Amino acid sequence: MIGRGRVRFEDIVKMHGEFSALKGVTFEIEPGEFFALLGPSGSGKSTTLRILAGLDAPTSGRVFLDDRDITATDARERDIAMVFQSYALYPHMTVYQNIAFPLEMAKLPKAEIAAAVREAARKVAIDHLLDRKPGQLSGGQQQRCALARAIVRKARLFLLDEPLSNLDAKLRLETRTELKKLQRSLGVTAVYVTHDQEEAMTLADRMAVFMAGEIQQIGRPAEVFARPNSVDVAAFIGSPPMNLIAARYRDGSVEIAGHRLETTIKNRGERDVIVGIRPGAVRIAASGLPATVELVEDLGDTAILDLDCAGTLIRARISDGEVPPERTALSITARAQDIHLFDKTTRRRL
Repeated sequence: MIGRGRVRFEDIVKMHGEFSALKGVTFEIEPGEFFALLGPSGSGKSTTLRILAGLDAPTSGRVFLDDRDITATDARERDIAMVFQSYALYPHMTVYQNIAFPLEMAKLPKAEIAAAVREAARKVAIDHLLDRKPGQLSGGQQQRCALARAIVRKARLFLLDEPLSNLDAKLRLETRTELKKLQRSLGVTAVYVTHDQEEAMTLADRMAVFMAGEIQQIGRPAEVFARPNSVDVAAFIGSPPMNLIAARYRDGSVEIAGHRLETTIKNRGERDVIVGIRPGAVRIAASGLPATVELVEDLGDTAILDLDCAGTLIRARISDGEVPPERTALSITARAQDIHLFDKTTRRRL
């Protein structure tokens, strides 16, 4: 399957009456890539997936699959397998019949169908459940059945729409790991919609961050985390998200509540900026920005501190040493390389 499943969106616009659901979305996905569409509810990621699947038509723009224009191609002719949030299993059919269904629709010989179903079921470890009906399966088993039905088609593209959101936390972690291994072993291109940034960060080779119908940033998860290109991306990525503080930039440093912090940007001059500091980059120091501990969330191996810095809330993640009790007065600082600067007006990275 290597070399199959290249996707290209060219300036896709989707209107619902006066409302613009997608505002000129452009991106490319490489064959064999695990590509996540990440964003909050209503940001346009599911609309993008539906347009790729052929379940929705764009108002303007073009969609290509393996360099073929499929914008007007019927969903059934796109060679795409989709796994929905609800799994969309037929309750009156057995697991075997659910997995076999797309092959029966394609009128394949019975012996060929049987071999393909058993192979797909084995890949997701449900080959012992083929006689059961969906109602007799756990959420995780239903999820695997839906995946097996997608695998069996040997489609050039896997589309996954929030497929883990109905599972409990422990099962979600386990299934996430299995999903990544499965995608790797199949060598298939996967497009994965999620609002859960942890899912996107751990699963995706690259991801597109959607906000209000537009792609804000595309890149490897580590790149997007390390260098968010706007205040909106910075505020969305990370748990807890980046601290964003209004400040004054002057000759290479920023001033927050009367205290100066050095930055890696060494331009002359002054301007109003938004300073971004990840909670994990906030350091307790002998001298620095005065703060008071308002709240401590002890998570075992780490603790999240809510700090009041001259009326501004700053969150810090402490991973070692003593956790200061609430109402403690202390000083905090951050290294120059851990300080992100954004333009106050455009909200873009400096």
